[in-house]
Amino acid sequence: MPTDFAKATVKFCQDWLAGRPAFIIQTSGSTGDPKSIVLQRGQMEASARQTIDALQLKAGDTSLICLDTKYIAGQMMLVRSLMAEMNIVAVEPSANPLEKMEGQQIDFVALVPYQLEHIFEHAPNKINQVRCAIIGGAAISNSLKEKITQRSCAIYATYGMTETLSHIALQRLNGPNPQDHFEAFPGIDLRLDLRGCLCIKASYLAEEIVTNDLVDRMDENKFRWLGRIDNIINTGGVKVIPEKVESVFEQKLDSFEIKNRFFITGLPDQQLGNKVTAVFEGLPFNKEIQEEILFEASQTLSKYELPRAFVFIPQFKKTATGKINRPATLALIH
Repeated sequence: MPTDFAKATVKFCQDWLAGRPAFIIQTSGSTGDPKSIVLQRGQMEASARQTIDALQLKAGDTSLICLDTKYIAGQMMLVRSLMAEMNIVAVEPSANPLEKMEGQQIDFVALVPYQLEHIFEHAPNKINQVRCAIIGGAAISNSLKEKITQRSCAIYATYGMTETLSHIALQRLNGPNPQDHFEAFPGIDLRLDLRGCLCIKASYLAEEIVTNDLVDRMDENKFRWLGRIDNIINTGGVKVIPEKVESVFEQKLDSFEIKNRFFITGLPDQQLGNKVTAVFEGLPFNKEIQEEILFEASQTLSKYELPRAFVFIPQFKKTATGKINRPATLALIH
């Protein structure tokens, strides 16, 4: 029996090749309620062409489709592959989609960080079968970035969302000229609104996309992502960007060989309004280790940014695309 993934993949390819003019895409729900968006074929073609040109994809190349094709990331991989006349290898989404790719050369693949982590952990040399990989869907940890620098495969972080028809900017993570910032494709117009959040215009977008992403804009088409404004914690009148704290904490946890997934959030506090809190998945680790982590982090973070509590949840809630569902996870805290 064909799987749901196989049915969705074949159906999309059939509709595309038949010239279907519009497609209904479901958002993942990682930053709000899931919703459906109608995308026109011409919009999808314009977005795909940018990636094809930027990464020099060509007819006869082989693409690996290993993301859910019900969502924008998987569907746009199919669009790029079909437009560039690439050979398509589609495998059921899994932690290690390269596992059964014995000797198979892959020119182009899109992965989420979890998949790349799993590949590096269980079969690190497999990534060398790939010429070019794009990574998106979640932030890339510092430890994963370090592993990426050691690989011959050209690996890029992506910036984008369903509303922008997948990514509008790339960041090269390895090779002779790695970048510490995203660089938008030609024809993408960027600006910051009064909140400091990124706004995006493109000829193929019906309207300007106003994001909730705080960025450090370096020039007209380069920026560094800082975090989401809707995640900001107001603690005692001081605004804390949790993504900054997460980056520091991730480095400290790595030195203690702690691999638990975690995130930083604000929980209600009578004195501060909200207290910065580290929420971990899994069993609690002892107080001595918690105190050592806090001491190490205090060398980099201010007293306002330093978490005042550790909370442990047996298992995080996830969205349909496998991201941490923060609101649903926080609802588990009693």
